Amino acid sequence: MEITKIVITGGPCGGKSSAIRWIVREFSQKGYTVIAVPETATELISGGVCPWTCGTNAEYQKCQMKLQLSKEAIFEQGIRTMPVEKVLMICDRGAMDNKAYMNEKEFAEVLAEVDETAETLLNRYDAVFHLTTAAKGRSEDYTMENNIARYESVEEAVELDDRLIACWEGHPRLRIIYSETTFEEKMEHLIGEINAYLETK
Repeated sequence: MEITKIVITGGPCGGKSSAIRWIVREFSQKGYTVIAVPETATELISGGVCPWTCGTNAEYQKCQMKLQLSKEAIFEQGIRTMPVEKVLMICDRGAMDNKAYMNEKEFAEVLAEVDETAETLLNRYDAVFHLTTAAKGRSEDYTMENNIARYESVEEAVELDDRLIACWEGHPRLRIIYSETTFEEKMEHLIGEINAYLETK
């Protein structure tokens, strides 16, 4: 079995949810079994476990990182029981995204809690595709209405987008998908980049 594990990340209102639907459709037609791991932060926050409800942000981030890593492991365990040859495993955000929401001291605490390093977290994934926030280039399309966990202003969304890119800059196969084009062109660019990566494997 060949499992390709990729991250779809990006700033607020970058189009991740739509992108995952595009990927499932496009690559299922190309013979892949496409498995999507849901975003952990949205699950926790919509359930009431939040940075502002936990004792400290670091305590919340420990919960999120533990759940994210264990959830990815469970998905992969299930995948390995499937009678298929090619699997595209999509992670709606990856472990390094969490760093954007912490200071260095908090991040060090979280790494110690899960016995990982920044390098091992980067190396969990074969490729990373960052969808820039609509607040960069198409601010008229920026909205907070389609995600219960989103709260950032346009300015905050741009700043967070930059921090998220910085978290992944050590990954050799980081690709950034910009928002200056139409949304359909952005999705076609993403599909093209994933195709290009898979063809090199």
